[in-house]
Amino acid sequence: MMGFPIGWDPVTGMPARPYVGSELHWFPNTGREAGPVRVLITGITGFAGSHLAELLVADGRFQVYGLHRTRSGMHNIRHLVPRLHLLECDLRDPSSVERVVGEVRPHWVFHLAAQSFVPSSWTAPYETMDTNVLGQLNLFEAIRKHRLDCRVQVACSSEEYGLVYAHEVPIREEQPLRPLSPYAVSKITQDFLAYQYHQSYGLDVVRTRAFNHAGPRQAEPFVISNFAKQIAEMERGVRPPVLHVGNLDARRDFTDVRDIVRAYRLALEHGAPGAVYNIASGETHTIRSVLERLVALSRVRVEVRVDPARLRPSDVPILLGDASRFRACTGWKPEIPLEQTLRDTLNYWRQTVAA
Repeated sequence: MMGFPIGWDPVTGMPARPYVGSELHWFPNTGREAGPVRVLITGITGFAGSHLAELLVADGRFQVYGLHRTRSGMHNIRHLVPRLHLLECDLRDPSSVERVVGEVRPHWVFHLAAQSFVPSSWTAPYETMDTNVLGQLNLFEAIRKHRLDCRVQVACSSEEYGLVYAHEVPIREEQPLRPLSPYAVSKITQDFLAYQYHQSYGLDVVRTRAFNHAGPRQAEPFVISNFAKQIAEMERGVRPPVLHVGNLDARRDFTDVRDIVRAYRLALEHGAPGAVYNIASGETHTIRSVLERLVALSRVRVEVRVDPARLRPSDVPILLGDASRFRACTGWKPEIPLEQTLRDTLNYWRQTVAA
């Protein structure tokens, strides 16, 4: 079984020496053939996946492969398609996963594909578990069967922490996990499955628990994107000036998606095998305050109305992350302020609605 490399503390999962720069400290297969690093992104057509692909194709050291399903929309990566290697694959089909992993033989894998919308996990819990848990299991088994020496980043979630009490914030990685949704349970399972495969088979996996992220291309159901789309439709005159909302009192730690995917890359450049890291801004905002900032950017007068259908059976009251472990390991910190994230998201929806 693979152990922690020299220079890492196996107890804390942190480097024994501080971060010293932006160069790659780790490259797969030191004695491998010369050429670009082959990167496989699951969920490449999605929100974070498309931004990660954009980040990596801009670097000449990476050859980017992406998995997509037949019905996957290509609008998020249309501008990147000539520079990508796209492979059709359903992660729930083990033979399909084994085939594509064997074809690519990646050096790095970013596992982002998931059913990621919390409310949908209440209405479709089986699909959530099937996609998130069995999809990852199939990926891990394919890597193991092909005996690949690759690094894997698993996109876990702050939703795993669930019920957090006031005296427990900011949240560190040691925080007890008290999930409050089927989605959160599925992400805990992914998280611990990654840990188990590292311990049992030596899989070189890094687990990242990202807190809320937002930005252009995020799907409509997510809170900031949903508010921005409603405002854009009001400005266009295709929706009455009434903005429907759910729980506005929840407090969330928001980071721009472009900072998040930069963190994902750094996780594979510097992260300790088997370790888990929070990725968070370290600041919290109520959904109400986010809404007020978006409304201030709108070009129409907006009436806000609570929609009972948008309220969840149970909701996490506060998520505020402590990313000091990841910062010490990688030097990462958010660079894009929330105001820019909100403005860019609203402009994205203005363009989309007008198209």
